[in-house]
Amino acid sequence: MSGPRKQDVRFSELEARIGYTFDDGELLREALTHASVLEGARKGRSYDRLEFLGDRVLGLIVAERLLAQHKIENEGELAPRYNALVNRHACARAARAAALGDAVILSPSEDSSGGRGKEAILADICESVIAALYLDGGMDEARAFVMRFWGDAFAAGETIPRDAKTVLQEWAAAQKRGLSYAVIEQTGPEHAPHFVIEARIDGLPATRGEGSSKRDAQRAAAAAFLKAQGVHG
Repeated sequence: MSGPRKQDVRFSELEARIGYTFDDGELLREALTHASVLEGARKGRSYDRLEFLGDRVLGLIVAERLLAQHKIENEGELAPRYNALVNRHACARAARAAALGDAVILSPSEDSSGGRGKEAILADICESVIAALYLDGGMDEARAFVMRFWGDAFAAGETIPRDAKTVLQEWAAAQKRGLSYAVIEQTGPEHAPHFVIEARIDGLPATRGEGSSKRDAQRAAAAAFLKAQGVHG
């Protein structure tokens, strides 16, 4: 089976898995095209622009669902639920459930290095596919995807653990030690940055975390510190 034909089959199989057939097939192709494919090419787009939109669409859908699901909770109680559902790990988990990695278009080198299973790529294409569904079929189709592939995560939110940054801040205060976060590295384009941040507590080894926002990276660094110290929330 030729390359383009094989990819078309993958697209059809993906549409069957998510329960939606795109009117604009090129939109789906863009949503699944990794930047490595376009190196040196004059035409074509990767999923970066759609990922930018998909992040916002996902956030709106999740916020809307949480408001309906938890009618008496205030913003402070809703925020950790939201953060647990809108992050790289949650998106990658949904991408695996939908087997989005099977259809992503990668360069041969990225493919051979395991790109289809990389969490960062899976999280990105999950958001770009949500954007493509929104643009092609409207909010109802984007919402249907999120409800289907985040369903268990919404249920798990009933017993969501406390935010790692809050737990670490309280632990540091109890130990009478200073806590700070430092940005070690920032890479990626302005609309899709990637941060490496270090959590530092006086007198103890620092730990690092990564994320697509400073908040996510700080949370990851805090969680790594808590794990290293055996502290539970």
